[in-house]
This record gives sequence, C-alpha cells and structure tokens, in this order.
Amino acid sequence: MNSREVDITCDLMIIGTGMAGMAAALFAAEHNIKTVQAGQAGQLGFASGLIDVLGVHPASGGQIVDNPWQGISRLRRDQPDHPYARMETAEIKTAVRNMLTFLEKSGYPHICHAEKNMHMITPAGTIKPTYALPHTMAKGPAARAEQKPCLLVDFKGFKGFSGRQIAQSLAPSWPQLRPVRIDFPGVSGELYTERMARALEAPANRRKLVDTVLPLLGDAQIVAFPAVLGISRTLEVADDLERGLGVPVFEIPTMLPAATGLRLQEKFEYQLRAMGIHPFFQHAVCDVAGSADRGWIFTVGNEAGCRRVAARSAILCSGRFFGKGLHADRGGIRETIFDLPVVQPPGRAAWHHKDLLHPEGHPVNQAGLAVDANFRPVDTNGRETRAGLFAAGSILAHQDWMRQKCGSGLAIATAYRAVNACSDFLALG
Repeated sequence: MNSREVDITCDLMIIGTGMAGMAAALFAAEHNIKTVQAGQAGQLGFASGLIDVLGVHPASGGQIVDNPWQGISRLRRDQPDHPYARMETAEIKTAVRNMLTFLEKSGYPHICHAEKNMHMITPAGTIKPTYALPHTMAKGPAARAEQKPCLLVDFKGFKGFSGRQIAQSLAPSWPQLRPVRIDFPGVSGELYTERMARALEAPANRRKLVDTVLPLLGDAQIVAFPAVLGISRTLEVADDLERGLGVPVFEIPTMLPAATGLRLQEKFEYQLRAMGIHPFFQHAVCDVAGSADRGWIFTVGNEAGCRRVAARSAILCSGRFFGKGLHADRGGIRETIFDLPVVQPPGRAAWHHKDLLHPEGHPVNQAGLAVDANFRPVDTNGRETRAGLFAAGSILAHQDWMRQKCGSGLAIATAYRAVNACSDFLALG
C-alpha cells in the first residue's frame, strides 16, 4: 500500500459511535491495537444510561428475566441464531465487567447485583428490568421495594416528564410517592436536559435547588429528580444535593435524547482519546476501497473535507436504520458501507405484522448481518464475506434488542468478541 495515498494508516477502523462502536474502541485500546474510529456522533445521546443485559425472554410472552445469565442460557437454547448464542456466558460477563470498570474509573460508576436484574422506573411510570444503573439512579429500586416515603420533584416548563403521571402510574405499588412541581434554578424559558444538567454543575444553582426543595420535604426519606444531575460531575452534584437535603437522592430517566447519553458520550470521547484511539467524530464513511494487501482505504469526511484512512481490518458497528448502518427502500434492506448480504424478510409485505403490538414482534426488527462464531459477516452459504471484517451491535441479525431489553449488553459483548477475533486476525499478519 502506498502510504502517500492516505492520511492515516492504522490496524483497525471502527465504523460507528454508538455503544457498540465505543465499546469496540475501548477493547481495541486495551489490546494496544492502533485504531481509528469514525461515525456520526450523537447516537449515544439516545442512551438511557442503563446497561441492559437481558430483561425479557421470551419476548413473545413478555416474560421478565430475574437473572440475566440464566436468561441467556435459556435464550441460547431457544434462539440458536441470536448473537448471544455465539458466546459463552463467562465471556459476556467479562465484557460487561470490563465496561463497568471503565465507567467507574471514568467517574460515572454503575451499580449492579452480580446475578440479578434491578427494576427501574421509566419516564412513563412503568417498571423495566435492567442489569446496571448509573450511580445517580441506583438508590431508586431499593426505595421502591422498601416503600420509603419519596418526594418526586418535577420542574415547570420541562416537557416529556410528569411527576404527577409517574406517581399516578405507580400508585398501586408505591403509594408513598409524592410529586411536586417547582421552578428550575439558573435556567429561564423552555427547559432541556443538557442545559439543566450543566446548570446544576454550578454550586450556586444546587444551593438554590436545595433551598426550594427543603421546605417541601415533609416526611420524605428520599428524593427523586429527573435525570439532570450533571453531565461530567454527577458524583459531585449528587453528593452535594444529599448533603444539603439530608436524605438520599436518585434520578428517574427522562425521554430521549437525554443527559444520560451525553454523559456516556463525553466519558468515551475524552477517555478513548487518552487511550490512543484516533477519532473522526461527526465524520461519515463516504467510500471504501480494497487494497492490494487485503486491507481497505476508507474515505471519511464531513462538510470541512475528507481524509483517507488505510486499515488492515475493520469492525462494523454502524447500527440499523437509526444509525444508518442499514437502509430500507422499496427494493429491500441493504447494508450501507460494504454492501454486505442482509438477513431480511422475503418481501416488504412480510416486514410487519398487521397487529402493531403483535406478541412475536415485527420481522423487520430482526433484520441485519449474519455472522460466524468470530463475528465475521457471512453470506447465505455461511462463508466469510471479506477477510479482516467483523461486525458488532444492533446491526447483527436474529435479535430484537428493544423487546428483549438487551441493547447495551449485546453491544458490549459482541464488540468484545469482535475485537478479540480481530486481534487474532492481526496477529496472523
């Protein structure tokens, strides 16, 4: 490969900046793989901050999973083509544990029980199972289980979050939840989660919030807030509010996009650079061409211009339709970077059931790339499509991560296996 034809030469190109792409970059850095990452940043803005490993199985029956690892064993038996079925449980545990270690070292620790899901309140006032919670949310499930009197704080002008609705929805299981609506300190006009969260990183605004909430506390033993307790200083914000109020506090997720996703995005972007990852955030992969030594030359760019990156291997973490890893039109569903074969229903008429809430889910939600045991994309005959190419995350076929409540866990685990397989490929030269 002629080095003069490219701007950067690396061992691995990661395409995607969602959870799978960020996890792949983390694991690649831990392997000391020279890595470039490209993609349109912003996908993580739609992350709740929760790490779901497996919350529902079978999805058709909506059966809640108490122990995610036991649930994965059942899923492996029932859905042998599911990406989890290509991994041992111990490997999935290691991947999740490594991610939790990274988040803790980055100042955004997540809390979990080793063998048990927790049950978290949603912004709609329903309950969902999840494996790991940000530290800002971790005290909520226990408070609900113990029926502690709780003050639920809502803010005037904050759309998409209603303390009254949440309290009414949870009244049968948590009647001690008492909503109040107050003015938000330090921000005027319509409220948005990022502005609110950054405002609370100022000590003066936290003092104003404490002064407003204290007279309303009553018999409350814990206080719930929307998920706006800071972006980069969540530990400081939560601790300060607890000291000022004299009781524990916890967050309830908000509608997306949310501050929780921005927290993750900032942690990854800052830490991965420090770990040696070369990022091209807000850059699309415009073109890819093969090279003589079986690697690729990628053209990545935005309105400011394009760069050419030579890479010996690649991991595709571009997501499905929202991440633009897949594109659907009247002719079918196609993969947008390498034009890889896509597992999909035989025709558009089979994409969806007539019943919007069909218990089996819609077949289009399991479209994606078929892979082998090393997460290399394969064709309809099970043959590797391109040497040195791997895939991870929601672009993988045979899974419905939204209904199965396994989005982050799937992204992290498959990224971990793909990076390990890529490391072995690179070692072979």
